[in-house]
Amino acid sequence: MNFIFTSPLKSNSKKLMLLGSGELGREVAIEAQRLGLEVIAVDRYENAPAHLVSHRSYTINMRNYHELIELIEREKPDFILPEIEAINIEALIEVEKRGFTVIPNAEAVNKTMNRKNIRKFASEDLNLKTSKYFFVKSFVELENASREIGFPVVIKPVMSSSGHGQSIARNLEDLSRSWEMAKGARGDSSELIVEEFIKFDYEVTILTVRNGIETIFCEPIGHIQKDGDYIFSWQPMAMSEIAKTQSLEIAKKITDGLGGRGLFGVELFIAGDEVYFSEVSPRPHDTGMVTMITQSQSEFALHVRAVLGLPLGYKFLTSGVSSAFKTSQNSFAPTINISEELFSEDTYFRVFSKPEAHTGRRMGVLLIADEVEKGLERAKNLIKQVY
Repeated sequence: MNFIFTSPLKSNSKKLMLLGSGELGREVAIEAQRLGLEVIAVDRYENAPAHLVSHRSYTINMRNYHELIELIEREKPDFILPEIEAINIEALIEVEKRGFTVIPNAEAVNKTMNRKNIRKFASEDLNLKTSKYFFVKSFVELENASREIGFPVVIKPVMSSSGHGQSIARNLEDLSRSWEMAKGARGDSSELIVEEFIKFDYEVTILTVRNGIETIFCEPIGHIQKDGDYIFSWQPMAMSEIAKTQSLEIAKKITDGLGGRGLFGVELFIAGDEVYFSEVSPRPHDTGMVTMITQSQSEFALHVRAVLGLPLGYKFLTSGVSSAFKTSQNSFAPTINISEELFSEDTYFRVFSKPEAHTGRRMGVLLIADEVEKGLERAKNLIKQVY
């Protein structure tokens, strides 16, 4: 079978619109341009990372129904890729009815952008094993749910990203702090999910890719998180065959249930050989940045291939580690000071080019091609040399 590709900025160009233009969107934009797509990057702030590598960029309020639809109708993209949660879902549902292609599809975005929707879908519709959970809208309900589950509990807004607003409450005294953290998060914090704290051995991300014909899985990715946000990730994650088989089965079941094309990041808790479903993102995953050094086709390249319905072949090249760099500065002209040790034959540093820095913001990523145990130790030491 042959595939037809176009050139950008022509009357017959294939257009891809990114709704959310951060560091993950930037890599998607680059991979899309490698296949001749015309890329339109949209975000809530100017000069977002993907804005800088796209053919056109827009700064709008993506929560605004009319603004979003007006832009989509003006640009008429062939593919719409939601890259963040803060998007008006009713607008996506409407444009899909009008014939636009939302990746993976509007209903999958609706389910996954809201923790209530996806947890109920996974647990009640698909019967996947999850932690115990309650949804609460008041502090009294939070107290009652925490007592019912038993401390410690994990508390998250039903809508947020990159761990914003997430915390662990270990006793009743912690609940006030967790309540304030969740209410201050970006996204919809009108309702919270209170979860049982699973005593897991480790977490994994299963990158699952669907092109409408086949489903493939990348090697499992292990990761360390802090306050719900990824700090280190590595590939492959050593797992028992039983746990790995179960993980792939769960990843296929949840992505089959959501449908559509594209790459999904399925997050799981592993306790011995027991596997618990945690969350799923219908787009490239932050822990998957490690694939930029471990695979012949990164998660971003695979995502674009899947969107276009192309074959999903790739080769796992080497084990590797990634480490997120979070800045401690507040600046409208940010700088990153990187030691020369990070520029060796098997280490790489990617600067995200965000226009502003504020304490705790992710500004870059360190990539190391090495055995996992050794690479992780090196990453922990080398990332300290970035500031």
